[in-house]
Amino acid sequence: MKEKDRLSDIAWKKWGPYVSNREWGLVREDYSENGDAWNYTNHDTAEAKTYRWGEEGICGICDSLQKLVFSVGFWNKKDKMVKERFFGLSNGQGNHGEDVKEYFYYLDSTPTHSYMKMLYKYPQNAFPYEDLISTNAEKTKQDPEYELIDTGIFDRNEYFDIFIEYAKESGHDILVKLTVINKSENEAPLVILPTLWFRNTWSWGYDAYKPRMTSGEADRISISHKDLEIKNIYAGQSGKVLFCDNETNNERLYQSPNAAKYCKDGINDFIINGNTQSVNPENTGTKASFLIDETFQPKEIKTFEFRLSDKDLDQPFEDFKDTFEGRKKEADEFYQEIQDGIETDDEKMVQRQAFAGMLWNKMFYHYNVEKWLKGDPGQMPPPKSRENIRNSEWKSLNNEHIISMPDKWEYPWYATWDLAFHSISFALIDPDFAKHQLKLFLLEWYMHPNGQLPAYEWDFSDVNPPVHAWAVFRVFKIDEYLKDKPDIAFLESTFQKLLINFTWWVNKKDINGNNIFEGGFLGLDNIGAFDRNAELPDGEHLEQSDGTSWMAMFALNMMRIAMELALYNKVYEEMAIKFFEHFLSIANSLDNMGEECFSLWDEQDEFFYDAISSGYGNHMYLRLRTIVGLIPMFAVEVIDDAMIENLPNFKKRMQWVLENKPELAALVSHWDVKGQDSKHLLSLLRGHRLKRLLHRMLNPEEFLSEFGVRALSKEYEDNPYTLQLNGTDYTVKYTPAESDSALFGGNSNWRGPVWFPINFLIIESLQRFFFYYSPDFLVEYPTGSGNYSNLDEIADALSKRLSKLFLKDENGNRPFNGQYPRFQDDPDFKDYILFYEYFHGDNGRGVGASHQTGWTGLITKILMPRFSKKKIAESETELTKADE
Repeated sequence: MKEKDRLSDIAWKKWGPYVSNREWGLVREDYSENGDAWNYTNHDTAEAKTYRWGEEGICGICDSLQKLVFSVGFWNKKDKMVKERFFGLSNGQGNHGEDVKEYFYYLDSTPTHSYMKMLYKYPQNAFPYEDLISTNAEKTKQDPEYELIDTGIFDRNEYFDIFIEYAKESGHDILVKLTVINKSENEAPLVILPTLWFRNTWSWGYDAYKPRMTSGEADRISISHKDLEIKNIYAGQSGKVLFCDNETNNERLYQSPNAAKYCKDGINDFIINGNTQSVNPENTGTKASFLIDETFQPKEIKTFEFRLSDKDLDQPFEDFKDTFEGRKKEADEFYQEIQDGIETDDEKMVQRQAFAGMLWNKMFYHYNVEKWLKGDPGQMPPPKSRENIRNSEWKSLNNEHIISMPDKWEYPWYATWDLAFHSISFALIDPDFAKHQLKLFLLEWYMHPNGQLPAYEWDFSDVNPPVHAWAVFRVFKIDEYLKDKPDIAFLESTFQKLLINFTWWVNKKDINGNNIFEGGFLGLDNIGAFDRNAELPDGEHLEQSDGTSWMAMFALNMMRIAMELALYNKVYEEMAIKFFEHFLSIANSLDNMGEECFSLWDEQDEFFYDAISSGYGNHMYLRLRTIVGLIPMFAVEVIDDAMIENLPNFKKRMQWVLENKPELAALVSHWDVKGQDSKHLLSLLRGHRLKRLLHRMLNPEEFLSEFGVRALSKEYEDNPYTLQLNGTDYTVKYTPAESDSALFGGNSNWRGPVWFPINFLIIESLQRFFFYYSPDFLVEYPTGSGNYSNLDEIADALSKRLSKLFLKDENGNRPFNGQYPRFQDDPDFKDYILFYEYFHGDNGRGVGASHQTGWTGLITKILMPRFSKKKIAESETELTKADE
């Protein structure tokens, strides 16, 4: 059976890598009085505390409702605890915020998880927990992070490479293979603990049903759960089976009586301390491990086999090798078709690992805010203060799905605008999953009754850029191309809910009702001189160039969706007209805020800026050149004559506006003037303004990096921007990597790095402009070089700059690997790719979350062959003409 044929079989997706890499330190697990989620649960208490909303583990898998979890623990006989979870610093411990301090790599996965592979590098000496905490505590915001490799623990190759692979015989029959390699020249011990446990749902007070596991032999555990098909787990090698229960050790954590005799940390206590009283001698419980105690000779490789099955098998490993080889072969065939036309093996490897990262970062996410606020009947009630801490206005939110996470360690919670970008990559390999993800957030138990989409669990009410409609139409078009059939039902249902979201924006984020939108944060953390969420005194407020531009883009996206739907149902033609006129109104306001004749386009600098407006009609530009001023490029749509001719009412209204509202028509692109191949351009930018923005964007002394477009002009490296406002002095300096400001705390920093979502939208916008303008529309690239290119060539060049972050250069180095020669030269490191959150604006070093394959996974789309990229682009048939 081919992988492509499995995509529509839901049983094959029942089990997957849906286990978090970190459940401690999360809002949904926080039941404290003060909302200090990072300290209510932490790494060291995690082994003894039962979670409420999810589970964590190392390279774990579970069913789609996370009732049963499988993961692997390790002990090198020197660590203070069994390695059951990845270690990292909390937000308060790291000098640049939360940061995982482990090396693991996602190497492969099919969309149904019929085959998966990852690598974990486990040190043979005592893990340097205290060193990592204390040394980072001594560092300042101006210092780099102190990483695991800096401790010297890998210096003599005293570590294990542990490859974990999964292959499914069927949807409920899963084979597991561990290949362990001793990388050192010395003999080394390793305890391996393949572990299975039930998520504790019986202690909540709603349903007392308690599943069980039992064993009468060392190589088999029987599983009994009323809702699960899997009945057994088999071990090819095992010396003993250990049992305890997934119950909190109250005595250890709170000095109060335990509810269970054998607690969650019982197996750990037995392994580390030899405590035979901490595991159940009757071999039954809700958590169980096979105990495999091995000694590895220098450079020795050993393989260990396990199988979770819905069958009773006399010879569970008889067909083990054949199944693995078959699934691996099918995975290769699947990606061979996906990667048809990609030129180099290096590009194929990077793209496949990026897809793997996307797929491994799918996670079971469960959060019912009302129950979280009130507490469960079987537990102590939470303090009343929690209702004033966060999310109390989101009582309608009730999430329980498999969702694409930005990073299952650093961000093991969804971010709605991140997910919009995730969907583009998923659409290339599993468009049904991509559509499902986008639809989720429009459901009434995700979307707020007022129409707002939830941002992320630290503050669902925060405001992200409204890119959902853009993602919906992009995924719709990719899906249509791959299946040769448009999913009109998907497009129509999402459009209806997006209408509600658009209305929320209009009602809530346009303070003066003048179509200038504020938004505040808008995903661009440190991009401003001050916190853009902060309230300004004396009636002042921030008029945001990016907020307004995002809304212009949103209006055009909605117009385009309505036009598509109108081809099947003429009722939607009226909605297309509505959004066409709304776009024109926003465009007018960007240039003329109401009757105040003030434009966010600064004629002096020829750039878009935010402005501070007073209640008396006074305005002051914040002349800080950031990506905020480039976002107006994203509001661009190209419509061909054929579509307009099919929508006569829309055409008639366009002509009426042109004739009767020339002041609107004059302020935006010449949409009444046909471009090449009779196309019409709807954009906030005419040719002159576009060229002036590009003049700055393509200047290496400002925005253009060797690795993409920076978030802030490099000019501020030597000449920091300064602002005095209400008696306070603000300074913004170009910082190309880690943040030197605690403005937003953590590792949030957009003051200079290259980050993928904005770069991706820049590339797509340039391609759309090119589809309208002829190839004769030329721009100097790079600025100051004397060389001129058309917009399509520039888009390609920017794509290549982003690709350079991961691909080998002429010296065999990968820029994202940064300052560590070991990562560049060592064959056991250099070809394992990490997809960071953002990248150093000058040298391309990876910064921030190290497994942020989420939006950085857009590299999968960027590496697609040129012909394929155009064929699945948004603007219909003209794009294929351009290739022909």
